[in-house]
Amino acid sequence: MHRRASLVLLAFAVFFAAMSPLLRWYAFPRLAKIPPSQYQEMVLEAKPATLLDYNDNMKVKQVPKVTIVQTLKGNVEESEKIERTAGRDVVVWDALSYVADPNGKMVSQIPERYIFDAHSQAPVHATGEMVDGDAVRREGIEFKWPFLTQKRDYEYFDAQSRTSNPIHYKGTRTFHGMEVYYFEQTIPWTKVPMPKKMPIQGITPEAIAKTGITRWYTTKRMFWVDPVTGAPVNGEEIHKEELRNAKAMGLPQDTVTVFAGHVKIREDYLESTIALVKSQRVLVLLLTSYLPWGFAGLGTLLLALALWLEARSRRPDAQRPGGTPAPAPEPEPTPA
Repeated sequence: MHRRASLVLLAFAVFFAAMSPLLRWYAFPRLAKIPPSQYQEMVLEAKPATLLDYNDNMKVKQVPKVTIVQTLKGNVEESEKIERTAGRDVVVWDALSYVADPNGKMVSQIPERYIFDAHSQAPVHATGEMVDGDAVRREGIEFKWPFLTQKRDYEYFDAQSRTSNPIHYKGTRTFHGMEVYYFEQTIPWTKVPMPKKMPIQGITPEAIAKTGITRWYTTKRMFWVDPVTGAPVNGEEIHKEELRNAKAMGLPQDTVTVFAGHVKIREDYLESTIALVKSQRVLVLLLTSYLPWGFAGLGTLLLALALWLEARSRRPDAQRPGGTPAPAPEPEPTPA
């Protein structure tokens, strides 16, 4: 009976020992992925800010705040279409960055289509990849880091300049009780395209370009990233845009600030983002840590128990029910 039980325990020990590395190295890379239908909205603010008022004789003003609303919407139909030729799980995000003045009026809006691998977050190049209607070819990541983010620099795509540049790992920090990786990227002053949609009716980027005016931009980008999910729990930018050769439009200065401010996530959206990341973090840890280590420990325990039962079954006193030794035979009487 003991030997049969030890064989059953040994079989379970082998099963759980085999499941431990399979979960971590086989199941996790295939199961952990971004859902194609994900929708996310984020509100950021620069308080206070410097803003060019196009509707008031192009005056530069100090305003109490500028609001940036960023939305990411998964395009399931497009992702399924690309998957048929790409041969892998693909996510298509249709993103929009909408900038509004203190009165809620549109300052600029930049649409994007970001196509990437659902598991690794590596860019997938396909028809439709764009920023503000301009076809682009991304290198590196945007919006999100890979699962199990490493302590190293990454290439990060900048939508304004349409270029990818290193975003540098600057160390591990504690943010709202979470251990996160802190990254920084600085884009030096760079000439960038005018937004396709301008805040003044009838004025187009082509018309502005004919005057000789150019748009320039610089930013310091900061992210606090959860290393388990690869999701930023916080993001900030010290952002500045200028129009140069502005005297061509009759302005008194040759360089005019379009927008300048320290952009931060609004507090209510920051709290909801942290709560969402914490919930997703548990799911990733189940596949990468909790279950693999739990199965390894359980397999070791079952193996030890199986060996103990096997050893016990081989003891002489285990051959009788109850473990009592067999009585010695009585000596035969000696014949007279």
